[in-house]
Amino acid sequence: MTYHAWAATDVGRKRKHNEDSFLVDPDLGLYLVADGMGGHAAGEVASARCVEVVREHLSAHRSTLDDFSHEASAEGREEVQKLVAHAIQRACREIFELAEREPEKRGMGTTCVALIARGRKAVVAHVGDSRAYLLRSGRVHQLTEDHSLVEEHVKRGLMTREQAEKSDIRNVITRAVGLQPSVEVDTLLTDVMPGDLFLLCSDGLHGYLKDDELVSLFSSEPRSTLPMKTIDLANQRGGKDNITTVVVSSGAQEEGDEHTDVDQKAEILRRIPLFQYMTYKELLSILSIAKARSFQPGQTVVQEGESGDEMFVLFRGRVEVDKGGATIAAFRAGAQFGEMALVDQAPRSATVVAVEPTSAIALSRDALLKLMRKDSLLAVKLLWSFAQVLSERLRNTNEALSGLKDEVDRLREETEVEFEELPPPPPPFGDEP
Repeated sequence: MTYHAWAATDVGRKRKHNEDSFLVDPDLGLYLVADGMGGHAAGEVASARCVEVVREHLSAHRSTLDDFSHEASAEGREEVQKLVAHAIQRACREIFELAEREPEKRGMGTTCVALIARGRKAVVAHVGDSRAYLLRSGRVHQLTEDHSLVEEHVKRGLMTREQAEKSDIRNVITRAVGLQPSVEVDTLLTDVMPGDLFLLCSDGLHGYLKDDELVSLFSSEPRSTLPMKTIDLANQRGGKDNITTVVVSSGAQEEGDEHTDVDQKAEILRRIPLFQYMTYKELLSILSIAKARSFQPGQTVVQEGESGDEMFVLFRGRVEVDKGGATIAAFRAGAQFGEMALVDQAPRSATVVAVEPTSAIALSRDALLKLMRKDSLLAVKLLWSFAQVLSERLRNTNEALSGLKDEVDRLREETEVEFEELPPPPPPFGDEP
């Protein structure tokens, strides 16, 4: 997969100094936007230092990025997420220490949103309220969640999204790089499809543009002109802050590349009751921890009586479910099975065998629990969905048992009637007259 990138920054119409910094490094596959804070000079220093440190750290660990480019294992993908987070953590520590040494710079900090795009996968990492968007298949998805006070209020139901957009505290952020010795970094891993477009920007831009505008804008303008076009729009609508835009576009599919339809997988996941309340970003998080599995006809997917900790979702092919040697069901693409293995360690209740070439993803209990610990809102949604699934199963079981009881009662009544209609038995031998 090849990538092309364009970037621009502007001081805006209200500020005297530009405290934003950005980076476009196609060789590393690193693209970054940092929005500094802390007043004249200090904010500019913080954002510039963030860019420098992240680039230095990733350059020093280039071999990890190179492995990531060539379809790294699940462990390798996790290693890249940790690497980017550590790079931002290092920048945080260095900026904080610099401010401690130079009193005039105390309180400086910066937001940071970074994209690592290598091969057919990408990692987004961010701190603060600079954002990353993805335009895919004619739809725009926000890949980052603002670390801001209004976003916390919205998540807790204390404020609507409309109220948040007009709130006086909408620019108050809850995380920044450099304000403290360390900071929590959010990361997201995603597959990349040919034609994907990533937009990284500071809040000087996203405060003026709606998602539906981004769709029409990205679809109508040449991608190379998008950075300046978005900056012009932000300035026309007020330009109250510095404005920075980095656009990264994935090229056409190269020969030998295996096309991955992430949208199709995400849509299949969304149709499963367990994931029905997930946002697109959350579905990407689920897919990022899944393991791709392939099965040939006759190959066993799960074995009755054996322990297991994986749930399976079928994307292609067909499987049959056998219990006690009898086939009881068949599943095709879009079906899932084994979800109870995510919550208990009971032996498998049936055997599942592929009857066609079949592709699936497997979600393990440990990986899902790790993701839930990182994302509390996703955890709540999953637990709520589990409760609904279990409630539905209990209701169906009760209805089945009730129907079975009715059938037993009916058979008992019919049997009693039949016995009542039988003639009396003959007298014992020797008692006849």
